[in-house]
Amino acid sequence: MNTIVSVSAFHRLLSLPEPKHPMVSVINLSQSVFLDDEIWKGFTNKFYCVALKRNAKGKIRYGQGHYDYDKGVLSFTAPNQVQYLDFHTMECGEGSLLIFHEDFILKHPLAQKIFDFGFFSYAVNEALHLSEQEENYLIEILDRIDKECQHIDHHTQDIILSQIDLLLNYSSRFYERQFITRKNSSHALLTKFERFINEYYNDDSAEKGLLSVGLIAEALSLSPNYLSDFLKIHTGRNTKEHIYEKLVNKAKEKLSASELSVSEIAYNLGFEHPQSFSTFFKKRTQMAPLEFREKIRNN
Repeated sequence: MNTIVSVSAFHRLLSLPEPKHPMVSVINLSQSVFLDDEIWKGFTNKFYCVALKRNAKGKIRYGQGHYDYDKGVLSFTAPNQVQYLDFHTMECGEGSLLIFHEDFILKHPLAQKIFDFGFFSYAVNEALHLSEQEENYLIEILDRIDKECQHIDHHTQDIILSQIDLLLNYSSRFYERQFITRKNSSHALLTKFERFINEYYNDDSAEKGLLSVGLIAEALSLSPNYLSDFLKIHTGRNTKEHIYEKLVNKAKEKLSASELSVSEIAYNLGFEHPQSFSTFFKKRTQMAPLEFREKIRNN
């Protein structure tokens, strides 16, 4: 499965010039043209995406379901969700696409809060319809983010994140007022899986071992093989790969937003030995834990 790992790479795939900021971008959809590339047949990315668009065409497929990209005005996708699209029939339309890398929010409260926004969930596959006034609210915020990307200094990240937080809070209000989630058993199971794995790693009240496939399967009343097969079909990754992804993200969050030592983080995440955690982290990020902490804090 191909992964779009950087904002710059995504820009190139939409035939756009280099972004103003390496971690966040507000893309003008009317200037975007899908590059003829095999990646569109199945890919993941490392971004949160918020699309405010009109006159868009096409459907994006997640596993065995579809996102109605051509309906509504406002739509959302999260990192690491498997996507498939036919770029021959896709038309970006007009409007803006906000993308921000998952690492961009690591040192901000939004890193934890973002899991509370239900519109990023696998269970959501319909875009929102907005009033003209609601749409104008979001356009103003996107314009401020775009302008802030033009001059990067030590205030830039906090200012942009405060605007993203505001945009998501407005979106949450619109979502709660008008959104109707489709009742689909597959989506319901994916939502339960997401909730369980998030709550497990967000609970710091007690020591716990490494999360296992068996533990998740038992909690969802499924066999381990069935759960992994189900996730592979709908997300492109098996249960163990989802666990590893969550472990890496939680480790990044703790390394960037806390003063815990590497050993404390290792035990907190369920590793018996700090060296095992360091080896695991370096294998998946190409950086040792302290090297990652230093890089994030110096940015």
